[in-house]
Amino acid sequence: MEEQFTRLQYLIGQDKLNILANSKVAIFGLGGVGGNVVDALVRSGIGHFILVDNDVVSITNLNRQLIATLKTIGQDKVEVMKEHILNINPNAKVITYKKFILKEDSLPKELKNVDYVIDAIDTITAKLTIIEFCNKNNINIISCMGTGNKLDPKMLEITDISKTSVCPLAKVIRHELKKRNINHLKVCYSKETPLKPNIPKNEKIVPGSSAFVPPVAGILIACEAIKELMENYAQ
Repeated sequence: MEEQFTRLQYLIGQDKLNILANSKVAIFGLGGVGGNVVDALVRSGIGHFILVDNDVVSITNLNRQLIATLKTIGQDKVEVMKEHILNINPNAKVITYKKFILKEDSLPKELKNVDYVIDAIDTITAKLTIIEFCNKNNINIISCMGTGNKLDPKMLEITDISKTSVCPLAKVIRHELKKRNINHLKVCYSKETPLKPNIPKNEKIVPGSSAFVPPVAGILIACEAIKELMENYAQ
């Protein structure tokens, strides 16, 4: 047992720690949500990662994203996150893809062999592509709905997409999944009514964000993934 995981081993036992070490997880999107998902997963002993993100760290990421510092601005998020993972667990296996996801042929070739998929991206087309692929191939997935323009992390919850309300992104995803005959999807979403961002005139309209809602969503998602991985392999 590696020493950095001894405290977790006291909670779950060596057998389940071994399960996590052998689990393969794909994370799409390494922003405020996805970055904290990855951080919690690697600290929980997950041994195999596929990281997908086309973006670089920007100065506007500093208020909420785990890997965003003045030193990492301009660097590829997938590479910064890979370094972060290996600084915690040098034995972890990490595959990175700096790319946009549009159609199924843009998905990583290794995706069919993963144990869990986490969708933490904002683009509707990409989310639907990932969700459809996982549904078709019976891959466990959890998808994050909108965390922008929210201030209260206590309003976040894990549920089925059919039980969501308020969230504009969840509404769109619900509608699109119905058209695809996909009736269930595990999601993390917020019941908080989105706030109207205070954007000066003539500036691009983008969602406001906080240092606590996206990261808490990431922690909740990682917790759910860890529990499912341990339960599924224990059966």
